[in-house]
Amino acid sequence: MPLGGPRHRTILTHLLLTPGRVVPVDALIDSVWNEHPPATARTQVSICIAALRKAFKNAGCPEEIIVTAHPGYLLRLGRHTLDTAEFTELVTQAETAVREDRLPEASRAYADALRLWRGRPLAGVIGLRVEDEAQRLEELRLNAFEDATAVRLQLGDHQRVLPDLAAMVRRHPLRERARHQLITAQYRSGRRAEALETFQEGRRSLMEELGIEPGPALTELRDAILQDERSLSVPDPDGEPMPRPSPVGDPLELPPDVPSLAGRKEELALLGELLDTGGTTRAPATGLITGVAGVGKTGLAIHWAHSVADLFPDGQLFADLHGYDEQLEPTTADEVLSRFLRSLSVPAGQIPTEPEERAALYRSLLADRRVLVVLDNVRSYAQVRPLLPSGGGCCVLVTGREQIPELVAWPPRAWVRLGPLSTYEAVELLSGIVGEGRVTAEPVAAATLAELCDLLPLALRIAGARLASKPHWTVEHLARRLSDERLRLDELSQGESQVRASFALTYRGLSAQTARLYRRLGLLDVPDFSSWVAAALLDTDLYTGEQLIEELVDAQFLDVIGQDLSGHTRYRFQNLLRLFARERAQEESPEERHAVLDRVFRTYLFLATEAHRRSFGGDFSIIHGTVVPHRLPPELTDTLLARPLDWLEAERLSLSAVVARAAEAGMDEFAWDLTLCVLVLFETRNYLDDWRECAERSLTAARAAGNARGEAAMLHALGALEMRQRDFTTAYGLFTRALELHERAGEEHGGALVLRNMAMIDEMRGELDTAMRYSTAALEVFRAVGDRSSEAHVLNNMAQICLDRDDVDDAQRLSEESVRVSAAIGEGGARSLALGTHRLARVHLARQEYDLAEEALVRVIHIVRGQLDMLGLAHGLLALGEARMGAGRWEQARATLRQALEVAALVGSALVEGRIKLALGMAGRQCGDSQEARRNYLGALANFERIGVEAWIQRTRAALAELPDEN
Repeated sequence: MPLGGPRHRTILTHLLLTPGRVVPVDALIDSVWNEHPPATARTQVSICIAALRKAFKNAGCPEEIIVTAHPGYLLRLGRHTLDTAEFTELVTQAETAVREDRLPEASRAYADALRLWRGRPLAGVIGLRVEDEAQRLEELRLNAFEDATAVRLQLGDHQRVLPDLAAMVRRHPLRERARHQLITAQYRSGRRAEALETFQEGRRSLMEELGIEPGPALTELRDAILQDERSLSVPDPDGEPMPRPSPVGDPLELPPDVPSLAGRKEELALLGELLDTGGTTRAPATGLITGVAGVGKTGLAIHWAHSVADLFPDGQLFADLHGYDEQLEPTTADEVLSRFLRSLSVPAGQIPTEPEERAALYRSLLADRRVLVVLDNVRSYAQVRPLLPSGGGCCVLVTGREQIPELVAWPPRAWVRLGPLSTYEAVELLSGIVGEGRVTAEPVAAATLAELCDLLPLALRIAGARLASKPHWTVEHLARRLSDERLRLDELSQGESQVRASFALTYRGLSAQTARLYRRLGLLDVPDFSSWVAAALLDTDLYTGEQLIEELVDAQFLDVIGQDLSGHTRYRFQNLLRLFARERAQEESPEERHAVLDRVFRTYLFLATEAHRRSFGGDFSIIHGTVVPHRLPPELTDTLLARPLDWLEAERLSLSAVVARAAEAGMDEFAWDLTLCVLVLFETRNYLDDWRECAERSLTAARAAGNARGEAAMLHALGALEMRQRDFTTAYGLFTRALELHERAGEEHGGALVLRNMAMIDEMRGELDTAMRYSTAALEVFRAVGDRSSEAHVLNNMAQICLDRDDVDDAQRLSEESVRVSAAIGEGGARSLALGTHRLARVHLARQEYDLAEEALVRVIHIVRGQLDMLGLAHGLLALGEARMGAGRWEQARATLRQALEVAALVGSALVEGRIKLALGMAGRQCGDSQEARRNYLGALANFERIGVEAWIQRTRAALAELPDEN
């Protein structure tokens, strides 16, 4: 069936790789264009989907195969078949037949599966995910080939497998299992010399490519061939393989393998390093698996142990040391030694009574043997140390919830820090428990359920068991039940496996102070936090707070998410652990909980206030509520706020969450004050959604409390947001109401801040007399209260009004005064200094002093880039482009203006974009490119008409009229 171009093939491939599951549009965009999609990417994906649907229909498929499912598309197989699914089913049948000793049937199923392959999978389709999937599929084929060959060798089919095996080893010389099978087949076919040569070739390849010796299985096979061991001979005619004689005392203690282990490929590969025998050490290979309760440490350990058990012919020892068992005391190493010695055929009467003698006998017995030792649920090094063999042929795998410092210092050859599954793996695990049909029928609900279980195998198995026991429930029904945070832990704590009980075991092992920090963190509904929050929760110093928070990390109760912009480590809860912490918070009295939250909230307010003050060079351009901030020591404050905007950026989501929490709790004074403090970040970094959400929540709280001053402050904040988005009518209405409330409350400073913004709108509307009157009134108040930043700002606005009046001399005087006031503020006056310098550059432009204008604008751009002020950068680049146009450097101006347009697109200001496009049109015309000029003029006109700025609309229409006719 013809599919169209490469994009069509790529999109269809991604749908085929996850049949019955939703593939988001963003994932399809990434697969087609990597990290550089065009602006029309979503539209192009939609066009490709339509073309594929048409191709299926033309091919005679009456039903719709590709269906739309938010947030993307889903490939519905229906009555169609997929070769990968058929291959998987046949391999599964073969594996089942092997387990049930139906080897001829297994061989046929493997053969049918391998006949499905035609060349390299996914050939002709590119992309990182496709390449990964092609590699995975190829690995599945190779594994199936080796499994099929193993069955044929057991059936005595050694001569007929030789050609295929030889070709396989030539293509994949480093696959030791295939080489092992080829050597076995050659030996059984009477080709003993060839078998030994095949071994030597493999050894050379491994040494040259990887620098390692062949693994123990190949080495032992070589030795067995040299000695012509009977175990290598052909199985009997009934197809039964020769049984390997098992020496007396070989323990086989591993629990049953975990059914439906999902994912964990990287972790299993890391554990595979325990089998690396290329080193010269005689110490046993030691592995460590750590992770939070319920993450699947035991399951991973047992599954891996079963997969490598054949490499440890002298046995496998297993012990659960009950380090986190509520009902039992932790098992001592002495107790485990006694049992292990009995497993190793030491008569009970000969087991020493002294622990040191037991350990010595244990080490002696394992000195020259290859034994795998799995120690599960270990809590301390004392439980492990006597159980470590001395022989290099042994391997020890330890699992525990916390890192074991002494063992980490060893260090382990493989340390797996086990985290949650991916969403795909979690859904796969659910499918294995509930049944693929029920899960694939509700892909979105299944993904939601997996996320509600924090992608933890324990929680997923409990949820899957509940669904399996209730066939009348849909996946969505259980997801709805779990979505209620008050009931989630109850839903996942039924029957023998209980998430709450699993967490409680670790919680009870915490020190009193660490447990107190954990439950108090549960009081905060913030997405993440730094160690200063821990100090505030406990009213202690930063060092102690950091030490205790790291203890929670070691206990797997918190995740580290990395360093924030301010250089501090940030932590977060997994959702289930956050809910458990919130439950544990009830152990403290209501008075204690209130005092803790009050102190932490007031610390947030102190740091945000101080960050604002340092950003402006003083307590400028803001009014405050009546809440008294909780001050931190100066040295700690300096550490946290070394770069105030970076601290605000790091805490942005948490600050927004605290505003929401305070507003809901009726803490109106706190909420509106904190919102005003954070506006410097929202404005500079263009976080308009956060700006609106915080201001609206705080406005609701202020109105509910009858707080006129707080209501006015938030109306002003929302008006400033509407002004930022060029909705001047709405903004002016909000400012008018805010001014009335400030006047009623006697708040002169707040009223002056409103008047300043009203004057800016009047200036843009051309109402210059009103704008100057409001600006003059605001200036008097700012000078009276000492708000130097706002003074500089309003002087800058007055300079623009003078420019509009063609009063260049007064504009220069006011601009220079604004620059002087800003410079006197110091480092914190950088923002207002950039504004004043920009206005002074505009004066130079009006005087046609283009070199002076460019010099000033370069200073402006340097300042705003350092603050990541994208709006300021767009304005600065626009003015710089205009200066270069005035100087006649048209091509240089076009390059600058195109850069300005890219920055403006990040800001979303229709006015700035329109002005840049208008300037680009002028530059394009001067460069003789009338088509580009017209395109930019029309774009500018659309921008200006959208926001209703009449003066700019008229300028643009006049420019369009001057262009030559298109004909």
